Amino acid sequence: MKQQNAASLSDIITEGIDKTLAKAMPNAGPDELEHRRQQMSKAELMDAYLLSFDQDLTGQVIHEVVLRVFGLDLDHALVLPEAEREIRAAAERRLGGMQAGSSPIPPRDVIDLQLAECGRRLAGPEVRRLLNQLFGVNLDAISALDKARISLFSKGQWIVRQDRDLFVVYTGEGDIDVSVYPTAYFRERTGQDELPEDLGQALADLGYSPVAEGQRYYYVHPDGQAVPDAFKGQTMGAIMASIRNAYSHL
Repeated sequence: MKQQNAASLSDIITEGIDKTLAKAMPNAGPDELEHRRQQMSKAELMDAYLLSFDQDLTGQVIHEVVLRVFGLDLDHALVLPEAEREIRAAAERRLGGMQAGSSPIPPRDVIDLQLAECGRRLAGPEVRRLLNQLFGVNLDAISALDKARISLFSKGQWIVRQDRDLFVVYTGEGDIDVSVYPTAYFRERTGQDELPEDLGQALADLGYSPVAEGQRYYYVHPDGQAVPDAFKGQTMGAIMASIRNAYSHL
């Protein structure tokens, strides 16, 4: 399964990205614009499209660009507990003080509420920070994984997954636990079923425990809370260091 890239963007989003690129590259032809798009990170593609968008940002618009660029369906995202109270308060302000009810507010409506609270147009990096605050979806970190050769499963769906990835980071429901294990491609190319010794040690130092004789390393938050972004970053860093040291040639 290949991860989405510029070639799989919808026509509307591609046109928007090209519109932004054409301002910086006024003499570029279609082939040159396409080549530039292919070189851009997911975060850069999102920023370029939002720069081209001349209407009000909405939850629908943000949902669509995140789906097309990152392959991530925000309709399946859950509001973080720490953001829930703020969302309910914003909903009640929109209703003139009436109770917003106890039913979950759809993610696109949650985004609309927060955009209205901001009271100004947000740029791409600000939108990504907002989504991380609301849903724990770190799009900047996901964008950074574009060429890291690490598959990532989170929020109930594959976020990054490519044929030649070497390792998998698999987070469970609510992101309270994390598993790290080699891909079928890694096992096929190296003949190893277990994680490399250096990576296993690095993960153990972070608090992971080996499972199935080192074929998988597992961590669960001791308080049953979502694993912090900093911990996820340390995990990714350990994996990338192992790839860099011994497996980048595969």
